[in-house]
Amino acid sequence: MDQNNIWKPSKFIYKNERLVASKDTNEVGIGSRLIANIIAEVYQNNLKYHAKGNLLDLGCGQVPLFEAYRGYISDNTCVDWGGSLHRNEYLDLEHDLTKPLPFGDGLFDTIILSDVLEHIPEPERLFSELFRVLSPNGKLILNVPFYYWIHEQPNDYYRYTEFALKRFVERSSLTLIKLESIGGVPEILADILAKNLLRIPIFGKCLSSFLQWATIFFIRTRIGRKVSNRTKNTFPLGYFLVAQK
Repeated sequence: MDQNNIWKPSKFIYKNERLVASKDTNEVGIGSRLIANIIAEVYQNNLKYHAKGNLLDLGCGQVPLFEAYRGYISDNTCVDWGGSLHRNEYLDLEHDLTKPLPFGDGLFDTIILSDVLEHIPEPERLFSELFRVLSPNGKLILNVPFYYWIHEQPNDYYRYTEFALKRFVERSSLTLIKLESIGGVPEILADILAKNLLRIPIFGKCLSSFLQWATIFFIRTRIGRKVSNRTKNTFPLGYFLVAQK
C-alpha cells in the first residue's frame, strides 16, 4: 500500500489493545456494531498465526484490517472495485474482482477476503485465481455473512454454508486449515433487532446500542457462551475460514 504513512483507522480501531468496531457512525452503522465487533475479534485472534509476507487485501475498502495485520507482513497490495461504495484513497489498484487478477503466479503469501465473497457472482472463478496468485504454502483468510441482511444492493448474491465453502476450497486445490462459525442465535437475534430498532423515532438509536451491548455481555457469561456455541453450527451469523496452498 503506497499510502501507509497517511492511513487512518476506519471500521476497526484499537482500544485497550483490542480490535473493536469504531463508534463513528460514518464508518460502522449503529445497528452493525455487534457483528463488526465479532469479526474484529476473530481477525485479531487469527492474523498472528496466518498473516505473513506479501499480503493481498482484496475488496479492501478503506483497509480496516491494516493495523491488525501490518506487524506480521512485509508488504501489502490493496485492491477494490473502482465503483465501490467505500472510500478508496488507499488503493494500489482498481480492479473488477469478477475478472482474472492482474498479478503473476505465486506472488502473494497471504490473501484477505473480508466480507467480499458474497458479492462475487461466479465465486469458483475467483477461487481459481486466488489459488494461482498464492505462493506455495500461502494462505487465504476470509469471512462471509450467513444470517445477515441484504447489503450493497444489487451486488449481494449469496449466503454460503460451511459445506459450500469447503467445496470451493477443495475444488480450487487448496487445503482447509480452519473453518468456524461466527456467532449463533443470540448474536443473530440481536443483530436483526438492533437494525430494526433504529426505525423507532427518538429512542431507537439508544435501544439498538443497549441491545448490542447487553448481547456482548450475555455471550461472555457461562450461559451465554453455551447458548451461542450450541446454536452456531445450525444458526451461524457468519463464517471464518483459513485455507492453504
